[in-house]
Amino acid sequence: DFQKDAPGGRYIRYGVREHAMGAIMNGISVSRLLRAYGGTFLVFSDYLRPAIRLAALMRLGVIYVFTHDSIALGEDGPTHQPVEHLFSLRAIPGLTVIRPADANEAAEAWKTAVSRREGPTALIFSRQNLPVIDRARFSPAAGLSRGAYILADCAPERPRIILLATGAEVHLALEAFERARKEGRQIRVVSMPSWELFERQPEAYRLQVLPPEVPLRLSIEAGATLGWAKYVGSRGEALGIDRFGASAPAKVLLEKFGFTVENILRKIDDLLRKEG
Repeated sequence: DFQKDAPGGRYIRYGVREHAMGAIMNGISVSRLLRAYGGTFLVFSDYLRPAIRLAALMRLGVIYVFTHDSIALGEDGPTHQPVEHLFSLRAIPGLTVIRPADANEAAEAWKTAVSRREGPTALIFSRQNLPVIDRARFSPAAGLSRGAYILADCAPERPRIILLATGAEVHLALEAFERARKEGRQIRVVSMPSWELFERQPEAYRLQVLPPEVPLRLSIEAGATLGWAKYVGSRGEALGIDRFGASAPAKVLLEKFGFTVENILRKIDDLLRKEG
């Protein structure tokens, strides 16, 4: 630990001082000799915001590690459960936001963050114990570096609907994919951990992942739906949370807010029925 008698320490215990943490990390990063990263709950990014904004404005390579990223935080209740925070971070120019789906995507996210020198990165992690996606069956996690990638597909058939998901909700999308495929539906699952990285890709790649000829889309993210219209379009739908959370066990909350495979399958059927 860095202390007055141990100036060589590399770890700083900030305590409940998120804004000071962000400001100090900016100061460390200005030297360009050291990389600084710090962590706290996602909901407390509000206290960090002025420092994050300055890091983005100054193009500093600060890395923020935000955990407890949704209502799945559970009994701590709505004061500690992020809702609007993902979108509010995405709204900061120059900040790259990455929400990985499993351990392999998390490793790729860290590689991406440390390779970025011109601008800050926010890594968004869940509290839940998430399974590791079987990459022998699904696409490699290296696709994270492109912001979004086709994780599961119905190829060679053309998909009739595309599921876009981030973080913990990618697992729900994959479960829905498995069940829908058995029932004869043509589904594609896109893991979309970073809007910013995706927007930096060539247009040809973006159109390959989200072809305009497949307008039926469902985004799945346990946060505010604001902004998802850009990717789901006028004929798609966003499954999210546009109200504050509640105090209950994570499993109960996710069910009450519609983050279940059964609800996703219902929404898939509704979209397909409307299309005719």
